[in-house]
Amino acid sequence: MAKGHRPKRGSLAFSPRVRAKSHVPRFNSWPEAAGESKLQDFAGYKVGMTHVVMIDDTKNSLTEGMEISVPVTVVETPAVRVAAIRAYGSSTYGERALSEAWAADLDESLGKTILLPKESNTEEALGKLESLVDEGKVTDIKVITYTLPKKLTGVPKKNADIMETAVSGSDVKAKLEYAKSVLGAEIKITDVFNEGTFVDVAAITTGKGTQGPVKRWGINLMKNKHSRQGSLRQIGTLGPFRPAIVRWMVPAMGQMGYHQRTEYNKRILKVGENGEEITPAGGFLNYGLVRGEYILIKGSIPGPSKRLVRLRDPMRSKVPAMGEPDIVHVSTQSKQG
Repeated sequence: MAKGHRPKRGSLAFSPRVRAKSHVPRFNSWPEAAGESKLQDFAGYKVGMTHVVMIDDTKNSLTEGMEISVPVTVVETPAVRVAAIRAYGSSTYGERALSEAWAADLDESLGKTILLPKESNTEEALGKLESLVDEGKVTDIKVITYTLPKKLTGVPKKNADIMETAVSGSDVKAKLEYAKSVLGAEIKITDVFNEGTFVDVAAITTGKGTQGPVKRWGINLMKNKHSRQGSLRQIGTLGPFRPAIVRWMVPAMGQMGYHQRTEYNKRILKVGENGEEITPAGGFLNYGLVRGEYILIKGSIPGPSKRLVRLRDPMRSKVPAMGEPDIVHVSTQSKQG
């Protein structure tokens, strides 16, 4: 008799599916990039989606050189500020923070997010960092940046989102000099990324609360004959008697959504300063008008509108540089039906 083929429902790749600790996504690794030092990360707020008409510049594509319609995600990217410099050194348990230097003038919105140091001598702290670098104790330099959502009208928040950003380069002294030059300054999206480059996008997905195994794992509904007294939206077995535990592979009820997800090699199609040129009639749904700096990313990205999005230099990019795309038209038709 032939064997029935029934693949497992759902994917265990992202287990355990628990709520993210914060709405600010975190990067645990950074690409090794040579050349001039710069920030390897930027942050923005997701607006919504539209589409553009561009010239297909994909090599060996059937539509190469022709006009094609491409879905894009709009991300509003106001300037971020550098709050502090942090030096890391090696230890038995990996890297640990050795010292840090905070900028003298910080926005009041940052004080609503974290407890700022009451007394900090920036010059003295920078001198300590330089001495640690000269002694060879520092293995990496990173900076602490924060966003300025009060400049946006579509995001109903004023408190800053704070994050840690790596600095590219292989020379620790060069990293420190660059970090000192941008300490307390505002960084724009054009200082980090250009049109046509690839980035990794990380965000917290849309939260759906507690869901049952049918929606969470895609299992089949039980027949009435199989479950006359209980629910039809449950699994038939929790596993074997021995070992006497419910293993983590068993489809069960739990948290669905609000997980951190990272999508690799997303292409930036456009970087603009005037949001009115891409805002549709009536504004974007659940967001409103885009008035400041923005970027268009090819395809979709995780999270709902108004969610914080982090952009990082690509970790797995094997695609050669494609240059700036030739965009013919950006749709500004109303998205409200």
